[in-house]
Amino acid sequence: MKPEGTVRPLFEEARIAVRVGELGKEIAAASNQNVLLIAILKGSFVFSADLIRALHSAGLSPQIDFLSLSSYGEATESFGRVDIVHDISDRIAGRPVILVDDILESGRTLSFAKTMLIDRGAESVSACVLLDKKNKRKVAIEADFVGFDCPDQFVVGYGLDYAHYFRELPFIGVMETA
Repeated sequence: MKPEGTVRPLFEEARIAVRVGELGKEIAAASNQNVLLIAILKGSFVFSADLIRALHSAGLSPQIDFLSLSSYGEATESFGRVDIVHDISDRIAGRPVILVDDILESGRTLSFAKTMLIDRGAESVSACVLLDKKNKRKVAIEADFVGFDCPDQFVVGYGLDYAHYFRELPFIGVMETA
């Protein structure tokens, strides 16, 4: 059942588009052509699609793969354990990797993924996140590329969800109950 309430825009569609373009240029300037983007699903799928096009516009031709991890289930806060739902299929040994995630909050998911890829032989692992909630960190990790600092509010839209709803919104917003 779809959650009750409305979504108040926090980051508008046009502002997101500008920032993703800027991130594409920042990443292209710091990366080489052999880079592999690994999008952490499900939340980053919209951001990753826009980011890979921004990277193309900035002159980079990255490959992309997908990793599905879960630490939320249908809750609004991480339950503390990270599970692999779907693993990557590309070879990563000796390659530079950029992890792409929707939001860096507790740090557990990103830390888990980064450690896993390093253990599998990645040459390097950088992280790009759309949103960063610095005050929610449970694990000491920072992203190399950040779209926006995010206030301590539950956000949805642009791929982020609440119980699998609201991913389709073209903006990022805050849930408000009636």
